[in-house]
Amino acid sequence: MSVVNVLDVKVKGVKTGRKIDLNSVRQLRLAEMRAKVESGVVIKRGRPVVEGSVRQVRINELAVKRANPTFKLGRQIDPNSARQIRLADLEARRALGTCKRGRPALNKVEEISLIDMLK
Repeated sequence: MSVVNVLDVKVKGVKTGRKIDLNSVRQLRLAEMRAKVESGVVIKRGRPVVEGSVRQVRINELAVKRANPTFKLGRQIDPNSARQIRLADLEARRALGTCKRGRPALNKVEEISLIDMLK
């Protein structure tokens, strides 16, 4: 974690926001936190992690799987769903060569003009 110092830029004659009371409880607490960070004390923030929780186990499993290049993102595929059964059937018919592809051919009817009929 890095600490970024923000410099206050003040323009003469322009009032920016309301005044800060440096002796307020919040400002004293913030000053104490800044002093701890500058001295190198590790400050705990946020909610503590429960190591044996289901979520932590899942996160660790995903970390191991991400190291494997065959890791797939998204939901797992249900092979018994209607869509997957239809796709498997289509794939099998393509392999056998019985699957018609594309749009059916248009039956062309030759038109004969009246002039050609009189000839």
